[in-house]
Amino acid sequence: MFESKYSGPDDHLAGDRRLIDGETLWPAPTATGSLHARVALPGSKSLVNRELVLAALASGPSRLRAPLHSRDSQNMVDALRALGARIDEVDASGEFGADFLVSPGELIGSTTVECGLAGTVMRFVPPVAALALGPTTFDADDAARGRPMAGVLNALRELGVDIDPGARALPFTVHGRGSVDGGEIGVDASASSQFVSALLLSAARFDNGIELRHTGEKLPSIPHIDMTIAALRERGVDASSPQPGLWRVAPGEITGRDVAIEPDLSNAAPFLAAAIVAGGSVTVPNWPTETTQVGADLAHLLPEFGARVVHSAGGDLTVTAGDSIRAVDLDLSHAGELAPTLIALAAFADGPSRFRGIGHIRHHETDRLGALAAELTNLGGNVTEHDDGVTVRPQPLHGGAWRTYNDHRTATAGALVGIAVPGVEIVDIATTAKTLPQFPELWAGLVASGTMGNPGA
Repeated sequence: MFESKYSGPDDHLAGDRRLIDGETLWPAPTATGSLHARVALPGSKSLVNRELVLAALASGPSRLRAPLHSRDSQNMVDALRALGARIDEVDASGEFGADFLVSPGELIGSTTVECGLAGTVMRFVPPVAALALGPTTFDADDAARGRPMAGVLNALRELGVDIDPGARALPFTVHGRGSVDGGEIGVDASASSQFVSALLLSAARFDNGIELRHTGEKLPSIPHIDMTIAALRERGVDASSPQPGLWRVAPGEITGRDVAIEPDLSNAAPFLAAAIVAGGSVTVPNWPTETTQVGADLAHLLPEFGARVVHSAGGDLTVTAGDSIRAVDLDLSHAGELAPTLIALAAFADGPSRFRGIGHIRHHETDRLGALAAELTNLGGNVTEHDDGVTVRPQPLHGGAWRTYNDHRTATAGALVGIAVPGVEIVDIATTAKTLPQFPELWAGLVASGTMGNPGA
């Protein structure tokens, strides 16, 4: 059994927590009736951390409006500041904190980057460090030291970058020489699409750009690579994918840009799914009409469970519960980060559900499939693990402790279960600060919107 090590800000939990064997427990609120909530969310982690890297490598200043302020984004800010970028917090464009004004500087190594639990930092920043002068040492929380890194490190070595011999995971040191030749390279990104995005984000600053080919049998989370290509193009970079599994970035300038960060649509998943579990409806405002975010798939995934989804002309996305929660058979290879919410939702369906194509999420913050199977089983559920996913067979659940394994999405999945099952207590809810520090308050407000006397699930 994993132990939770993250000890982020938790002042918002005061008076609403207790300890068992030294572990913090947060009582997940249970809905007493149908929900009628409108939940505004802060910016996308995936977008803000890509834009921060590009802004640090750009030829002029950038302003990131309504960015996410979370542990992951702060780790990225700290990493890029350590390498020479100036990142100031200026007047806020949104309701969740200041904007970022990024002024590129000369990239200097001779520093240490603390990645925390952020996959985007441990994968995206080493190519930036390769462009710096001097050594940059990368390390992370104990729980992140085993996450796959070999794809990025081996590719950089093949491009001539000096990295500690034999290092395949954190910690390691990149010995930057101020430039990277670039050129043709292959990478097996079966374990993470971030290996591809990491190399593409810095490639315009490589002397010869990059022609990158995926060499593995499968490639998960392709929409995240599409997001990277789109972000590069919007900054004037010649970036393309001429065929599946092949990407090209030409050498050239990365322009500064004023960019509004979209709300994090993946973080919307448990809030929208709550309407299906408890009954009623939940609305998330400012839902983009067009986006590269994986979370946009919720608009067609949630109807598979019997929900009704409406995207208004004004930008509101509203999910309304159906008459029942239908069982599903879904391939989520393109949207693995939505899997924890959907697996938890399936625990309340009218029959067995099968989720496929998500074996790669065993290598995220934790083995998410193993974690979800263990915690649902601990509460009386019936979950069978497969190499590429799980089967969930609904049966009555009971309260109990729900461990989070240092994983924000396992934590929010537990909160979703707790909305219908009294007595669920989340171990270390503060791990949600990784991408959504306001989760406990937003979730409490969501549940409070329920109408007394109109039972939900």
